[in-house]
Amino acid sequence: MESKTKHAVITGGTGTLGRAIANALQEPGWTLEAPGSDALDVCDPDALKSFFNSRAVDLLVCAAGITRDAPIARLTSTAWQETWAVNFHGARRCALAVLPGMISSGEGHIVFISSFSAIHPPVGQAAYAAAKAALLGLTRDLAKQHGPSNIRVNCLLPGFLETRMTEAVTDNRRNQILADHALGRFNTGDRVAAFIRFLHHELPHTSGQVFQLDSR
Repeated sequence: MESKTKHAVITGGTGTLGRAIANALQEPGWTLEAPGSDALDVCDPDALKSFFNSRAVDLLVCAAGITRDAPIARLTSTAWQETWAVNFHGARRCALAVLPGMISSGEGHIVFISSFSAIHPPVGQAAYAAAKAALLGLTRDLAKQHGPSNIRVNCLLPGFLETRMTEAVTDNRRNQILADHALGRFNTGDRVAAFIRFLHHELPHTSGQVFQLDSR
């Protein structure tokens, strides 16, 4: 009997981490889609409905994210809403879009990409940290709710990565962050991607977990 082709979707797929995840998941028997915001705007409910209605998704990795950093007293309502729209509500909507199909097929895996800022937020990153922290609760809620349907939900804190999102970080701040790492080095997108592959294929009994992947 011929095995069913599996389907993975990585949101934020044109970013540094998204591309690394897509590369790591390439293998026979899988089809992969890694749309960027131009192809899939996670803030647009209609776009999400159209995209996911025609797809049966076995693995969803929510890697889309933005920052709008500013001290809380100067953070505008628009910046707060934009940050939450992508980092939390976008991920939540994507999860809700794939869950019916996963329930129907009797299996599925959702991976949220959170942040170290969710548990140790730096000054000036309140909106981003709060949105990423909300993913931790969402992970455990969905894992418990949908575990009986054989659906796994996990969350990753990749650590500081050299990506387009962190290009604006000053050298001084970069060195401060690096000094907090016990190993004296940053994590990489390729290693995060390799962990996601391992988590999906080799840890089938693991759900509702939050994994911190750096050395802080």
